[in-house]
Amino acid sequence: MLLMPKIKELSFLVYGLGTTGRSVAKFLIKNKIKKFNVWDDKEKNSLKNYRPKNLLQVLNQVDFIVLSPGISLLKNKNLRKFKKKIITDIDLFYLTKNRPKSIVVTGTNGKSTTCKLLEHLLKKNKYKIFLGGNIGTPILNLKDQKKNFAIIEASSFQLSHSKFICPNYAIFLNFSNDHLDWHGSKKSYLNSKFRIFRLQNKNHYALINKNLRNIFRKKNFVSKLILPREKDYENIKFKIKNDYLTSNINYENMSFIYTFSKLMRIKDENFIKSMKSFKGLSHRFEIFLKRNGITFINDSKATSFKATDLALTGLKNIYWILGGLPKEGDRITISKHKKNIIKCYLIGKDIKFFKNQIKNKLVFSITKNLKNSVIKILKDCKLKKNISKFVLLSPASASFYQFPNFEQRGEEFKRLCNKYAK
Repeated sequence: MLLMPKIKELSFLVYGLGTTGRSVAKFLIKNKIKKFNVWDDKEKNSLKNYRPKNLLQVLNQVDFIVLSPGISLLKNKNLRKFKKKIITDIDLFYLTKNRPKSIVVTGTNGKSTTCKLLEHLLKKNKYKIFLGGNIGTPILNLKDQKKNFAIIEASSFQLSHSKFICPNYAIFLNFSNDHLDWHGSKKSYLNSKFRIFRLQNKNHYALINKNLRNIFRKKNFVSKLILPREKDYENIKFKIKNDYLTSNINYENMSFIYTFSKLMRIKDENFIKSMKSFKGLSHRFEIFLKRNGITFINDSKATSFKATDLALTGLKNIYWILGGLPKEGDRITISKHKKNIIKCYLIGKDIKFFKNQIKNKLVFSITKNLKNSVIKILKDCKLKKNISKFVLLSPASASFYQFPNFEQRGEEFKRLCNKYAK
């Protein structure tokens, strides 16, 4: 990727040296940007030659502050007054020359799966693709080779500060309360998501959840509004021979993917063939073990009640592991799932919060951790014979109290199930 000449005249401060921040610094060095510094409140030995002696002076002088996505202005007084200068690594991608067409995906739930589905679909239909952003690989790690599309998963953290993001295809899957500790309010969180459409022109496409269309129209965006029609996908769903994709949890994702395939003029027969070979991501409704009439599902990525609600839909005879660090303002509606849940097992830090959500509605045990839960569930399963059963880890909460992240929580659950389910 070649930089536009004017960028070389600008100055930058890379604030935060996690995976994203390091990729930004590497990008600036590679493209011979001379006027840039780096700063990290903890990592004081990384890129020492670029670390300024006086942070406040640099904050005042630089043209742009490239902020790492995990840093909240609500918790950083130094940065708050420089909000107008803040951009992200994705903004830098949009300031580059000769970049590929882009598809940017956002939403509260399902972003990563949708991005992987897009990648799979396009690759199967002979397109050259780079997948990056919040899904794991920083977008600035895109190699200097010709691609048809860059698929970018964009978090609300990244979009909140975006000033140059302008995708050819912008996809907004869904919206529910999340990350309120970072954004400060539901309104702020929602507004950050809608920034994905702000700079699109009339030749660009906006694929948006139908429940959000009125907000889109009120904001007077100019891109072509596309509302995925579930009925269109329903007409071919039965032809897709992939149990993971045809489960209820992926219904919304697949409606968007099918609508996008029509924009790309991919024939139905090729769409169906492509989807047959797709394998789901780990920790997202991952069916990893079937033993003695019991199906074990790892949905550790479900860190909110909305995500767990999707996992519970369509299952019966569920032994459900719930708990962790709840999201602010989160609530769950048990009534529509009550008849399908045999028992619930409460784990994690804030057991009282979850107990209050389900008491007098579900049979439950307080098992405190995953090991106790798995052992107790397997004992309870023996009491229910001659029926198919589902053991579901879908905790509806963050993992931070007991695990560093949802990945380690999911891996530990899988290890325990494989050990004790005999």
